[in-house]
Amino acid sequence: MTDRMSDRAAPKVSQRDRRYAIRYPFAADAEVLDLESGARSEGVTSDLSLGGCFVCTSKPLPVKSRTRVTLTRKEEVVEALAMVRIVKPRIGMGLEFIDVEPHTTATLNRWLDQLRRPR
Repeated sequence: MTDRMSDRAAPKVSQRDRRYAIRYPFAADAEVLDLESGARSEGVTSDLSLGGCFVCTSKPLPVKSRTRVTLTRKEEVVEALAMVRIVKPRIGMGLEFIDVEPHTTATLNRWLDQLRRPR
């Protein structure tokens, strides 16, 4: 007798299931530079976490692109190296932060602290 579970493929892990930080709704201007090709994409974030963000743009960069992202809100800036993890055509791209620039880490933490506070 065979085990039915072993005959099936393992369920696919969705992008949402792989996130390790809570994302909060957040709008900031975003400029994303593909470090390999030099292509640029501009948009606005729809959410933000310690681990990344989603950038709404009509021109997303390809999945696995290594990028430099600059987020600007109210004259405050966060800069990070990031990788494109998911693309939704004509909607945008999900970025995973690989390394946040040390001089902007305090700004990112302050933004997230403000988002965590109950309203």
